[in-house]
Amino acid sequence: MKPHFILLVGLLTTASLFGVGASPDAIIHATEYDSLQAAFDAVPETGGVVYIPPGDYELFEPLVLRRENTRIEGSGAATHLINKNESGKPALHIRPDEYASDEKTRMWRVQIGNFRISGNPKSGPGVHAQGIQEIFIHGLSVDHNGGDGIFLENCYEDPRIANSILTYNAKAGLNIVACHDIVVSDNQFEENQDGVRCIDSFNLCMNGNNLDDHLRHGVVIENTYGSVLSGNMIEECNGTAIILDRDCYGITLSANVIAHELGGGVDLRDAHGCVISANTFVIVHNFSVRVGKDSGRITLTGNNFSNSYLGGGQDKRPFDDERPMQRDVGTGIVLDNTSNICITGNSFSGLSENAVEALGDCSRIIVSANLVTDMHRRSTTKNPAFNLGTAYATSIVRDNIVQ
Repeated sequence: MKPHFILLVGLLTTASLFGVGASPDAIIHATEYDSLQAAFDAVPETGGVVYIPPGDYELFEPLVLRRENTRIEGSGAATHLINKNESGKPALHIRPDEYASDEKTRMWRVQIGNFRISGNPKSGPGVHAQGIQEIFIHGLSVDHNGGDGIFLENCYEDPRIANSILTYNAKAGLNIVACHDIVVSDNQFEENQDGVRCIDSFNLCMNGNNLDDHLRHGVVIENTYGSVLSGNMIEECNGTAIILDRDCYGITLSANVIAHELGGGVDLRDAHGCVISANTFVIVHNFSVRVGKDSGRITLTGNNFSNSYLGGGQDKRPFDDERPMQRDVGTGIVLDNTSNICITGNSFSGLSENAVEALGDCSRIIVSANLVTDMHRRSTTKNPAFNLGTAYATSIVRDNIVQ
């Protein structure tokens, strides 16, 4: 019986190495080919894996991946794709061959990870993926590209972007267009034009990311619904930390730290049925939350709006500084010609002006169980803490504590 047993073990070992019906030809080592493109093209129709060793790989035309069920695996940041193209083309283009003539064409299950992509001011995106279902991007370093860091276009089914760092790109760090059931988790975004853009999509789940020093906005969401942003840190945007615009609805913004924003905190330009809860707004200029005339049916609860107060009469930031970003400020909520707003259980402290300001024709506002202390630090006209203007006739303001 013993020889038969040994033969069976050998068969099982072979199957575990290559899989049923698989071939060792599906395992591609890029060093065995004349170019990276040749290595990519050697992947069989059934898919495979391409291993790219450490080295600098200069690209003058896009590196095209056209095989589904394929993984591209680098050796960390030492594997460096350098886009030398100066006509706006991407470094890595992932798409079916037929996509240019038929945008409904799809390719399934592509994974890329563990390498670096950099560009130049005239190059395009670091990664441009079109028509890829279940794309998985993780462990990438994407920097200094003339376009977006990563551009996902019509990657409709379950795109995932995780554990990557996207920095110093001339457009967005991550640009998502026409996707759904999206996961953006545990990434770092630094000094792109915008951190993340999510357009014409739905079901964005964006959690645990760090966004810092963006030249314009942190997160821009348009024509998207059924989404959640939670546990993100968004700091020092020259524009606004989070923007919801163009028919957004059913979105929750919760447990984010929104700090040191020069433009503003959360701007609901065109959003309905959204919740803003348990966020910390600290040293945010102009406004912490703005609800615009095309927005309504909004709940704001359990948030903290504050300046840099440390206790004992001390602030961390100076009251005046030649650099506006460094000045100590605290802002509250601005309601601009909107209605059906619930503001409950929030803390407002160390504010430059008042806690809530209603502009224009606002109506049906509930302001209840909020705490306000140390406001009007920069006010010339000291309005009420909750200055609802003409909205008082249709609103409820009660059970608040104002120092």
